[in-house]
Amino acid sequence: MIMKNVFISVLFTAAVMLAVCGCEDQLNVNPKGVLADELLLGKPEHIDGFVTPCYSAIPYLGWSEAHSWWMHGSIRSDDAYKGGSGVNDQSSWHDSEVFSSLTANMANNDGPWFKGYVAISRYNLALHALSLVSDADYPLKGVRTGEVKFLRGSTYFFMKTIWRYIPWIDENTAMDKDAVTNTPNRPDGADDRQLWKNIVADLEEAVRLLPEVQDGKGRVNKNAALAMAAKALLFMAYEQDERHQLLKIDREALEKSLSYLNRITEQEGGQVGLCKDFADNFLPEYDNATSEAIWEVQYSISDGTSSGGNTNNGAELNAPSWEPYFPCCDFHKASFNLANAFRTDADGLPLFDSFNNAEMKGRYDGYFAENTFDPRFSHTMAVPGHPYKYNAELLFSTNASRNPGDYGYLKSIKELVPAFCDCILVNRNSMNVRNIRYAEVLLWKAEILIQLDRHREALPIINKLRKRADESRGRLLTAENKPYLNYNTGLYPDDGKWTKEYAWKALMFENRLETACEGRRFFDLQRWGILEPTLNSYFSKEKTRFSWMDNAIFVAGRDEYKPIPQAQMNWAKGNYIQNPGY
Repeated sequence: MIMKNVFISVLFTAAVMLAVCGCEDQLNVNPKGVLADELLLGKPEHIDGFVTPCYSAIPYLGWSEAHSWWMHGSIRSDDAYKGGSGVNDQSSWHDSEVFSSLTANMANNDGPWFKGYVAISRYNLALHALSLVSDADYPLKGVRTGEVKFLRGSTYFFMKTIWRYIPWIDENTAMDKDAVTNTPNRPDGADDRQLWKNIVADLEEAVRLLPEVQDGKGRVNKNAALAMAAKALLFMAYEQDERHQLLKIDREALEKSLSYLNRITEQEGGQVGLCKDFADNFLPEYDNATSEAIWEVQYSISDGTSSGGNTNNGAELNAPSWEPYFPCCDFHKASFNLANAFRTDADGLPLFDSFNNAEMKGRYDGYFAENTFDPRFSHTMAVPGHPYKYNAELLFSTNASRNPGDYGYLKSIKELVPAFCDCILVNRNSMNVRNIRYAEVLLWKAEILIQLDRHREALPIINKLRKRADESRGRLLTAENKPYLNYNTGLYPDDGKWTKEYAWKALMFENRLETACEGRRFFDLQRWGILEPTLNSYFSKEKTRFSWMDNAIFVAGRDEYKPIPQAQMNWAKGNYIQNPGY
């Protein structure tokens, strides 16, 4: 819990991991945090031993960990319900989705903060080690520095979107334990602009240093840095006031973000591009094999580790409770609201204002017969009676849901793998996670163009994604070679209706349909400044569906961010300022 101890323990751990390859006597010392300084730092042959472990810190996954974005971006939005056996099963996640019972002492909040700073400590140690060698002695110094800067900037970005005000600890601060202890999360009560600038600076340095192509799988390259820098600038552009409300939009930040995105989209057809089939993004056989994955987090199985593999522990609870295929636990259930969002009109376009007027609960057959859908519906959620994960011989069962009375039968499946896949370890899987897809790059670009009053340029970009969705039907066939549903996806016409206001509605809807249940939704609404009206409207309808929603309410000025964990407030000894409302 104490960041000072985090630094010392990570320093010592890295030293032990590296020294084990050398003289056994080197391990017979007391763990005083000086072993790495004396034996390893400043020696080029040990640099990769500091940098490579930084990648293992990326996911810092598990039930309470920050990189499990379904916990932070899906169930806290209108995309998904917590799931599981009921509201008391992982009750802190229930608190997160209804908001009214959130406190600074909530469970599963301190863990992500703590492990985030464990990762940051590892990055800082690697940067310190890199600073002590020359380019001549270690020719990859610049590249490896770029990798670590990318990882540090990205981790700070993710943490900032959860808690907003977090202390900035860099490699210089980290070398002074007292400075770590005394670093405030809001220096002099300042806003978050300097923190944004620090994050962007890390990512821009990564852009400068990283090559276009890396030799090792999983190592980030220039496109990953361009995309992450663009994303940070995009979020930074939506300036918020003290109560987290949208204050203004910084056009200069948008322009800079767009310049980075353009450098990626100019490569389309070569190193980057959309997968032909939407499904390719969510199947294990396409790990490290598509041009759509801009940044892909690596997982493994049967890799010689004592645990059996570096599997995706963050999705461990998400598999359906469906013997003999999966033993547990049916968390992360797609919402009825999300299902309705995929409905289309006679022209195959979204129903912006009336999408949630239909009711599925208790009348699946009639609901599906009466409506047409965007094919991404079936790539996003499993439905009873439909093939599971494209296996026409295996129909998803109502028995796979632990508590359909509270959470329905719709199961989020993007993070899941086919039954009997050799990538499954008990209830976890080793499929890589596409942290940034090229589709998102296109969406960010369209968003910026609309905000810059260049909305006509956004039309072909949004239509490109809709066209790909419409053509992603090949796997959505039953054993009788019939489509699961009545699919109808049209393109927006290039006519006078495409105003800036209409384009903005289309962009927001396309974001949801394209990235549904990937943990993006809450943070999109947060950036756009529309969390309160969107979620309270959502809760109003959900209260007619589920009694556990009765106390759900989103309070503007409080619920845009989670509280700083109370354990961290206590440790900081007055150096942290709690988020408003807690």
